[in-house]
Amino acid sequence: MLAYTRKIAGVLAAILLTPFSLSASELTDIKFAELPGDKVEIRLVFDEPPATPKGYTIEKPARIVLDFEGVSNSLAQKKFSMGMGGISGATVVAAGSRTRMIVNMDNLAPYSTRTDGNNLIIEIGDVGGSNAVAASESSQSSPIGIASKSTNRFDKAKSAITNIDFRRGDAGEGKIIVSLSNPSVSIDVEEVAGGIEVGFLRTDIPDQLQRKLDVTDFATPVQMVSASAEKLRSVIAIDASGEYDYLAYQADNEYVVSIKPLTKAEIAEKKAQFAYTGEKLSLNFQDIEVRSVLALIAEFTEFNLVTSDTVKGNITLRLDNVPWDQALELVLKSKGLDKRQVGNVLMVAPAAEIAERERQEIATKKQLEELAPLRTEYIRIRYANARELFELFLSPEDVGGISTNAEDRNSTGSILSDRGHAIVDDRTNSIILTDTEEKINDFRRIIDQVDIPIRQVLIEARIVIANNDFRRELGSRIGGAHIGEGNDGDLFTTTGSLDGLSDSSNNHIRGAFFDNNGDGRSDATLQVPGANNFVNLSISEPAGSLAWNLINDDIFLGLELSALEESGYAEIVSQPKVITGDKQRASIENGTEIGFQEASASGATTTSFKEAVLKLDVIPQITPDDNIIMDLEITQDSIGGFTAGQLGSQIPLIDITQLETQVLVGDGQTVVLGGIFQTTNQMESTKVPLLGDIPVLGKLFSRDTSNEDKRELIIFITPRILSNTLTN
Repeated sequence: MLAYTRKIAGVLAAILLTPFSLSASELTDIKFAELPGDKVEIRLVFDEPPATPKGYTIEKPARIVLDFEGVSNSLAQKKFSMGMGGISGATVVAAGSRTRMIVNMDNLAPYSTRTDGNNLIIEIGDVGGSNAVAASESSQSSPIGIASKSTNRFDKAKSAITNIDFRRGDAGEGKIIVSLSNPSVSIDVEEVAGGIEVGFLRTDIPDQLQRKLDVTDFATPVQMVSASAEKLRSVIAIDASGEYDYLAYQADNEYVVSIKPLTKAEIAEKKAQFAYTGEKLSLNFQDIEVRSVLALIAEFTEFNLVTSDTVKGNITLRLDNVPWDQALELVLKSKGLDKRQVGNVLMVAPAAEIAERERQEIATKKQLEELAPLRTEYIRIRYANARELFELFLSPEDVGGISTNAEDRNSTGSILSDRGHAIVDDRTNSIILTDTEEKINDFRRIIDQVDIPIRQVLIEARIVIANNDFRRELGSRIGGAHIGEGNDGDLFTTTGSLDGLSDSSNNHIRGAFFDNNGDGRSDATLQVPGANNFVNLSISEPAGSLAWNLINDDIFLGLELSALEESGYAEIVSQPKVITGDKQRASIENGTEIGFQEASASGATTTSFKEAVLKLDVIPQITPDDNIIMDLEITQDSIGGFTAGQLGSQIPLIDITQLETQVLVGDGQTVVLGGIFQTTNQMESTKVPLLGDIPVLGKLFSRDTSNEDKRELIIFITPRILSNTLTN
């Protein structure tokens, strides 16, 4: 009885100690308040004293995440907007018996937590110093994300780095994984010159982990990972090269820094969002001369500086870690200044002064052009057409009026000066220019870039037509006759035909001898008539036949079985090739013209023609990434037979195979443009009524034919860009 009582007590104790959802804590309210010192307080109200939450932080985007085990959420909404102390808002979600609160921030900041009855108070901001340590020693508080006491060189803290690992991700990113003994470490991530620096506040690092890891061979933006110990923190320095972006996040005891290389599109988007790429600097001055600020920026960038005498005034500025080109632009705009850069010399003056100076330079240059001596140059065009090339530089009203002799000259009005003119010599494919030396040199530079050989493409098409046919035939023929004596002593015959068919060319019985008076000698010879077939369902050209004949004095009977099985395979491969230039049409064809006669409207006889040709027509376009866009037209026609026409002529029937499409293909790659697969099955049975339906024996009174034809058409295309060395 005592043992039974103990067992019941154990079961009751287990039931009482089991956390049911009915006894789980419940989050009933959330409140926000702004504290002095740009700090924020978040107060969570529960229906009972809350347990210590588990939390971690994320660097980008800046977030604080707190998980409450065994807590249900009874709040009416999930998202709460704040807009205070660099905190944009908070989100509270629940799943099962867990509730998670996510605090979204502009920049990551330290935080601490403490309990006050049924309330959990979270302070976000500068919570370091003695207050944070004191809070960690209190039995009613549980700071998360700040340093605690140390058991080593950091006053016996429990925080330490236990391992540093490096891995390469699937997208080519480098991942630095830091294992921590305490997930509540306060971490500071900063992008510095040449890479990223991660600081772990009041966290120890063993001597064996204080080393440099050369990870260049992993082919990621990360080149070197260095770990070292400083006075109040442990630092991991990440040396990275090229254009990259990084993401830092923490999951339990692991802190991960992922550095991903940027694609060209991402780099362009990044520059579009922030166009300043100079090295970062910090400036903090009160009422300083603008000329002095410009001198400081010039010294920082190692530019030579020329400042106009009209640049005056003072400025107050505080710029922290901004690109130098952005800082320079801000200073210039605030004082109405502008800059011009010539090599490594930076000239600064008021914007109006620079604009006036440039206007004067343009006017002076124009006057010099009007007074400059004219020269005549003979420019030989090598690859392009001289007339077509020069028309590119003409205005629309001048096109078509290019002079080909000295008496009729036309100016382009754009490439040449107002005094310049040109002559196009079609015979030598040359252009004769008369203009100033500067304009002629500009024209030559443009011609050198435009007058280049057109890249050529070899286009190869393969048209495969495969035919496969099978034919099977089975037929029979039955024939016979009865010979008797008439009243006048003459012989007579009786033949029968059940289906009216007869064939006098395939008789197996050519004749018979008969004894009419019984003396044992032949009195007459019977020539069996040709129309003696009862059933004629034989095939026309059998591959083999089997015949059986029965003959006596007055009756003969013959049976013939014939069969045919035929199969064939044919493959027609056409492979036209053609070479053409980029964006140049090319066409090649081969075939036959078939003539036939027909009557015209006047009644006269005329001869017409039909074409049965193989033709390849293509216009290729080479893309910048060496792919080829082709406008294709492929035709393969053949004679399919003849039909009767007027005047007794035979009009040809043309089987047409044609494909017209546009396709993008890589250089040297083969693509299937299209295909047609046709299958024809034909079953035919001819039989004698009733007799042909008898099982087994009915085959003697029927003819069966089975035909199966297969036709397959496939068109391949392979373009190849020819090497430029072929045209040199």
